[in-house]
Amino acid sequence: MHQRTIRKPVTMDGVGLHSGRPVRITMSPAPPNSGITFRVASHDEPIPAAPESVVNCHYATTIGRNGTRIQTVEHLMAAAAGLGIDNLDVEVDGPEIPAGDGSAKPFVTLLATAGRAEQSAPRRSVKIPYPIRVGSGGRWIQIVPSETLRISYTLDNDHPAIGTQALTCAPSERMFIEEFAPARTYGFLKDLGLMRKNGLARGASLENAIGVGKRGVLNGLRYRDEFVRHKILDLIGDLALLGRPVVGHVIARNAGHALNFELVLAVQRALGLERRPAGAGLAVVPLHAVRRNGALVPAPGLAAF
Repeated sequence: MHQRTIRKPVTMDGVGLHSGRPVRITMSPAPPNSGITFRVASHDEPIPAAPESVVNCHYATTIGRNGTRIQTVEHLMAAAAGLGIDNLDVEVDGPEIPAGDGSAKPFVTLLATAGRAEQSAPRRSVKIPYPIRVGSGGRWIQIVPSETLRISYTLDNDHPAIGTQALTCAPSERMFIEEFAPARTYGFLKDLGLMRKNGLARGASLENAIGVGKRGVLNGLRYRDEFVRHKILDLIGDLALLGRPVVGHVIARNAGHALNFELVLAVQRALGLERRPAGAGLAVVPLHAVRRNGALVPAPGLAAF
């Protein structure tokens, strides 16, 4: 299997889910082994989509370098991973990736319009040799050896519109496009005021998110279990920060961007995939990893939906 990029540049305009500001992105072909790189129009220095670039993973995955920030990259990253696109140059005119409809579907459509080009360099996967686990209590995520990528996710929420949702899959490209890419992000109406006060969800609406009211969903569902499908979508996008396809069985319970990122760091460190620091990044507490029954168990951290 060889690496892929896109055939021609494509552009998308929209509004940032959290910033509420207008933004435009242009995705262009990139050379082999360059990975997915983001560039802010007013800054020269590129920001690689890599663990070292993550500066915040509370409610969304934000990357940055030397004071420049790009928020909510996970849906675009998931779309590229789902379509097997390894190398991509993304120019961003604004502080955030456009929300679209709250899912990865608009990015899948845009990348399909651009077309895919196979490159000469081989694609290298990340094969998990032994169990790696982060989190504790009712919120955790682990990855164990497998011959293919498999995902098993359980979401528990006491809201009557959500309840317990569980899904296991081995996502093929077609399955990703049809079953996961259209799953939208969601938010609770009761939390909206506080989130906006804290600079979040300022661009959120029923056009780009599932609104969850006191008794139920305000704008309908695309799937009966759309909530857990979106969790899997976010997970695929966050795992793509490793820069290579992951081969392993991911098992998660009530994880979110913070725990997804902890798992990415744990895999990176366990397999010696660290890269040189990409500038000012997230202050990460050392994992203090120890072996317990053959598994690498890092110290637990904050999990966020």
